[in-house]
Amino acid sequence: MTTTDISSSPAASADAESQALRRQRLLNRSHKNLRRDVGRAIADYNMIEEGDYVMVCMSGGKDSYTMLDILLSLQKHAPIDFRLIAVNLDQKQPGFPEHVLPDYLSKLGVEYHIIEQDTYSIVKEKTPEGKTFCGLCSRLRRGSLYSYAKQIGATKVALGHHREDIVETLFLNMFFGGTLKAMPPKLLSDDKQNVLIRPLAYCSEQEIARYAKLKEFPIIPCNLCGTQENMQRRTIKEMLKQWDREYPGRVESIFRSIANVAPSQLADPRLFPFSGLKAISDEATPIDITNIG
Repeated sequence: MTTTDISSSPAASADAESQALRRQRLLNRSHKNLRRDVGRAIADYNMIEEGDYVMVCMSGGKDSYTMLDILLSLQKHAPIDFRLIAVNLDQKQPGFPEHVLPDYLSKLGVEYHIIEQDTYSIVKEKTPEGKTFCGLCSRLRRGSLYSYAKQIGATKVALGHHREDIVETLFLNMFFGGTLKAMPPKLLSDDKQNVLIRPLAYCSEQEIARYAKLKEFPIIPCNLCGTQENMQRRTIKEMLKQWDREYPGRVESIFRSIANVAPSQLADPRLFPFSGLKAISDEATPIDITNIG
């Protein structure tokens, strides 16, 4: 029997059909999980409102593809009307496949725009030897995207940061910046001109990666900083992965703590009036020694 005969046998066809069904079940389950988490985040933080024009920032990575896909799904069934526009910043990195996103978005039938701006050369020129590109690259990218959002009248700017991104930022600021802050699911930009939302805030990176693989998104890797060694974020990422291997659910617990803050149990006098604390003394009230300590 030839190879062709084997591959076209009833058993082989049945096996292929079984694998296709299993893949579809996994895809459906992953989509359901992500849609649930995105929907909950949007509701908890009132991210999208009636009549919003949401600019979805597309990098070509798994997170932004997933964000757009889930928002498009929610748009079809949401009880409110809102518009979406996908926007990518072409930073003119050498070898960047300029056709990938336009081809994908055109086939999807979604409104989109590609901003062309050579921030790559600026980052390469301005970043000292041995330093990472991410800081300056992010600032330039944000400036371009926020300016375009104002130009088109977008009411919200959607960024693709997920739960692990937020937790990693928390530890980056703690370890290297001496501040207790992360990335909020919803934020007013410094110039007060843009409202930023992070619809994937409740989504795990693992679920997003699974979904992106099953959907076969045309992923575009970041070749500007992706190969740099000793990045602080990479160190934090590995630390959190190790923690989660040893204690499953720890990252999720850390994320929940960000939304469950007790200012009186920290040490920032700007958030809690420590200087004005005074004990209440009432001699007429008997002391219950069972409650002491």
